[in-house]
Amino acid sequence: MIASRLGERIRVARVRRKIRQADLAVRSGLSRSTIQAIERGEMSCAVGSVLHVLWILGLSGEVELIADPGLDENGLALSLSEGARRVRVNTRPDNDF
Repeated sequence: MIASRLGERIRVARVRRKIRQADLAVRSGLSRSTIQAIERGEMSCAVGSVLHVLWILGLSGEVELIADPGLDENGLALSLSEGARRVRVNTRPDNDF
């Protein structure tokens, strides 16, 4: 699961920096139990909390690559394909009774 792998990576980054969970909690303004939940990859964690922890660990630059339109090869191919047309909805009222 993606969340558990991200949590494990955050834990490894914290340990490599020799930061205790309690200290990370104080620096981030989050509770220690929230830090533990992030590291377990629990889906109930707020995205903002995860992003804040990544920023404190110096890993927020990599977040910029998530869903980057320039790196979305499938989306780019679909937008350039001949069949890709904008869908228009008929907004004219049908007054035939």
